[in-house]
Amino acid sequence: MESFRALVSRGDGKGANSYNIEQCEADQLPENDVLIRVHYSSLNFKDALCAKGHKGITRSYPHTPGIDAAGEVVASETDHFSKGDEVIVTGFDLGMNTWGGFSEFISVPSKWVIRKPAKLSAEQAMAFGTAGLTAGISFWKLKKLGISNGTLVVTGASGGVGSLSVLLGKHLGFNVTACSRKEDEYEWILRLGADKIMSYDELVASPEKPLLSALADAAIDTVGGEILSGLTRLIDKEGAIAICGNASGHLFETTVYPSILRGVSYLGVDSAHLSLENRVEIWQMLEKEWYSPDLNELYSVITLDDLPDEIERISQGKQIGRKVIRLI
Repeated sequence: MESFRALVSRGDGKGANSYNIEQCEADQLPENDVLIRVHYSSLNFKDALCAKGHKGITRSYPHTPGIDAAGEVVASETDHFSKGDEVIVTGFDLGMNTWGGFSEFISVPSKWVIRKPAKLSAEQAMAFGTAGLTAGISFWKLKKLGISNGTLVVTGASGGVGSLSVLLGKHLGFNVTACSRKEDEYEWILRLGADKIMSYDELVASPEKPLLSALADAAIDTVGGEILSGLTRLIDKEGAIAICGNASGHLFETTVYPSILRGVSYLGVDSAHLSLENRVEIWQMLEKEWYSPDLNELYSVITLDDLPDEIERISQGKQIGRKVIRLI
């Protein structure tokens, strides 16, 4: 295999990292049973944390981040995949402690790999990526509770999971209330399908009250912290909150009253370790009945050379929508 390019993050042992595009050799890749030529990846907040050496994300450096990859099988030591198969990899340990998708080649265990949905291009698959899978799991779990319409609140609506949740929610027939701190992005969020914008001040108002007037049948929370605390008080009877992020903190406060007086459920969403069977099911829904033609409004395509600057932007909270990285 020829040499190839990848973004490599290097640590100084103190958590401060540099990251640059480097020329790499085949023997730098881990030994696994499927070798993939990556065509597209995507940028997630977790990738930026990894690139910058955030403790608890990646154990050792140098390292190549990238929790998403879509491409073509180059070589396979398993009967499940053959040379030329179009595949995607999201989650598991990709880009965490295993060489990730910000690279022209990856080597991964076959149990991480699924066939790319036929109706999605590799670019579209990465527009969804882990963020789309996370949003998809949220709707999948809400559906299992019988919640498939009504009013949906989405927090962090300008981010990857949040914006895709707005898009999917509107497509699936929900009345979508979006929450974001970024007032300059309200117009874009409304174009994605949000019916209204709710300020975070409204969510955290009257913290002394254990319950407020019910405003929503369900919520998808991507931020945690006091915003999640506020959400718990606003969900109607037999409603639910899908919890999938902690950008505003990993702790939240509530009382038993949302659960015992309104029957509110809390749904944990872990996209990294979802079983292959359920993963395939959700990707099939994203490909078919959940696919919205407005997906192209949500992302833009960048190159590997653009990636270091975009990592800085997402780290500073300046990224809008999704960034798909083209590696071909």
